[in-house]
Amino acid sequence: MRKRIIDHGIKSSPDDQAWLELESLAQVEVSSEQAQHPIEAALVPGASPGWRAAAPGQQVIRLMFDEPQNLRLIHLVFDEHERERLQEYTLRWSSGDGQPYCEIVRQQYTFSPPTTTTEVEDYKVNLDSCAELELSIVPVLRGSAAHASITEFRLA
Repeated sequence: MRKRIIDHGIKSSPDDQAWLELESLAQVEVSSEQAQHPIEAALVPGASPGWRAAAPGQQVIRLMFDEPQNLRLIHLVFDEHERERLQEYTLRWSSGDGQPYCEIVRQQYTFSPPTTTTEVEDYKVNLDSCAELELSIVPVLRGSAAHASITEFRLA
């Protein structure tokens, strides 16, 4: 019998990751942004306070890599401290060259300030030769219009 002992105590956290330097590896398309909350504030570690759309409603952030990347972790952080709302986002990817986008995840989350104000999601993925990665955010599924935002959008 072949056997090996694994250490369940070893876990990596998003803080331990070597994040991709997106500013040198990709172009970004964004449907809108507020001047004081540009997309770079969500994509570059250490920048803050994150990205916020200039217009209400559904928004898209699309990363187009200069060279296809092998992605293993997608880290997302959303914050909402002002109002209760049900948000939905979708992550999709493509290998480029006219290939269709494939959905990675579609997730809904209810923010209920003051207690439930932050959503943190870490997706372990195996995306080889990812040429484009798209994040679509519908900031409110029920109720009045809201502005989409994201505090952190990191890739490793």
